[in-house]
Amino acid sequence: MTGEMRLAVQAVTRGAAGVALIDLVRPDGGAMPRWSPGAHIDVVLPGGLGERQYSLCGDPADAGRWRIGVLREDDGRGGSVWLHERAAGDPVTVRGPANHFAFEPFPGREYLFVAGGIGITPIAAMIRAAEGAGVPWRLVYAGRSRGTMAFLDELIGRHGDRVQVFASDEGVRADVPALLAEAPDAVVYCCGPARLLGAVEEACAGRPPGRLHLERFEAKMLGAPVLDEPFEVELLLSGITVTVPPERSILEVVEDAGVLALSSCRVGTCGTCETPIVEGEVDHRDSVLSPEEQDDNFAMMICVSRAACPRITIEL
Repeated sequence: MTGEMRLAVQAVTRGAAGVALIDLVRPDGGAMPRWSPGAHIDVVLPGGLGERQYSLCGDPADAGRWRIGVLREDDGRGGSVWLHERAAGDPVTVRGPANHFAFEPFPGREYLFVAGGIGITPIAAMIRAAEGAGVPWRLVYAGRSRGTMAFLDELIGRHGDRVQVFASDEGVRADVPALLAEAPDAVVYCCGPARLLGAVEEACAGRPPGRLHLERFEAKMLGAPVLDEPFEVELLLSGITVTVPPERSILEVVEDAGVLALSSCRVGTCGTCETPIVEGEVDHRDSVLSPEEQDDNFAMMICVSRAACPRITIEL
């Protein structure tokens, strides 16, 4: 992930009811950093509102601008409302891009995209990449109503019956197990609310490793940690060792020790605080890494993940 950049709003357009499409450019007109489908950026909000992650949903080949889709949530923490109120020329500070939901189409594979609501934003760029690669794909797109579903008319206009629409106000709900059963060999990419993700994850339980990729809006529900007692963390690059009590995160403790650690969501959903593991077993509690990546024990999200042994060493 790159450092902070001061960008400018180029345009704000309506993507659907309650959804704003915001185009961001460099004030000097220079090229934007490259990105790939599935990438997101962190938008740094003013007034102590913190940061929010938004998927890039434009064309990766367009080096002149980035596009994000923002669902307005009037009962949220204020970030989406602030972004909806931006106008052309307004400054916006961002970090990124980063990608923990990467899509790489392979010849001979078929792909099933499943999107719920604003979860269409990373999927839209993936569909463009799948088309460019000439691989077979299908989209299952669920939402409250057609009027609230961003990119819907464009997707149907270009791709016809490869787009299956399930609008709740029409009395049509997606039968996730049946839909997944229709594509038993497909690689599945899913983004949307927790209920949809849970249903897709359950339906894909018997598939080979690497066939399911999820991006979550909110952290997974987890049980008690493996080790419910203090543990030591050696910070290899800093040359110090800290003790992490049960009620605090590794991130909080290393920050108190004066060690710089990048972070954003602090709940294990964005991947900003990903840190390499040098030694020791980790209790992975994030919502970013796949089960296979967690089993590799190569990196951890220090905002939520913990040690599964008395001492671990990380590259920080």
